[in-house]
Amino acid sequence: MLPERLRNSWARFWMRYAGLDFSGRLATRLASWGVPPYYGRIRLSRSSPNGYVSPQAIIHHSELQLNVNIFIDDGVIIYQDSQGGPVELSEGVHLNRETIIQTGHGGNVKIGNKTHIQPRCQFSAYKAPIHIGCRVEIAPYCAFYSYDHGMSPGRSIREQPLQSKGGISIGDEAWLGVGVIVLDGARIGEGAVVGAGAVVTNEIPAGSIAVGVPARVVKHRSELAQPED
Repeated sequence: MLPERLRNSWARFWMRYAGLDFSGRLATRLASWGVPPYYGRIRLSRSSPNGYVSPQAIIHHSELQLNVNIFIDDGVIIYQDSQGGPVELSEGVHLNRETIIQTGHGGNVKIGNKTHIQPRCQFSAYKAPIHIGCRVEIAPYCAFYSYDHGMSPGRSIREQPLQSKGGISIGDEAWLGVGVIVLDGARIGEGAVVGAGAVVTNEIPAGSIAVGVPARVVKHRSELAQPED
C-alpha cells in the first residue's frame, strides 16, 4: 500500500475533477482508492468545491442542487418521482450511508448548511415540502413524511389519494435521536431536542426537549444544570 502522504496527494489530485457526470464519478472512484470508507472519506468532501459524491450513490434527480463541500456516502439514493420538486443540499451537508431522499408532486427538500444526517434515514416529500435548517444533527433511522394516505372506507389504502396537513420544518441546530419519525405538518423549533423513537405530529417549541409517541415536551434546555468550570 502507498504511504499516507502519497495516498493523500493521489486523492487530492483526482478530487479536482470530481462531479456528477461520468468522468466526474470516475475521478471520485479513483480518488477513493486506498481511503477508508464512511467517515474516512468525509475529508475528501473538503478537497473539491464539488464535494464528495460516492460512486455507489444513486442519483436520479434533474433538479438536484449541490453546494460546496457536500458529502454523499455509499448507497445514498436521491430520486425524483413524477412532478417532484427540487432537492437542495447546502454547504457542508453530510448524507451518510443508505439515506434516501425522494420528491414527488408538490414536494421538495431543502437541507441547510452543515447539517449531518446519519445512516439509513428517509425523506419522502410529496404534497408539501421538507425543510431542514442549518447545523441540525439527525441520528440513524429517522424518517420524514410530508404526506399521508386517506383512510376512507370502501377503498384500499393503496388506492387512497395522498393528503397533507402541511410541510415539515426543522429549525437550526435541532437534534433528533435514533429512530425519530416526523409527520406532515410538524414543526421542530431551533435548538430543540427530540428523544429516540419519538413520533412528532405537531409543534415542538424552540429549545425544548420532547419524547414519546406522540412527542410531548418534558423539559426546556434552559432548565438543565450548567456544567461547572
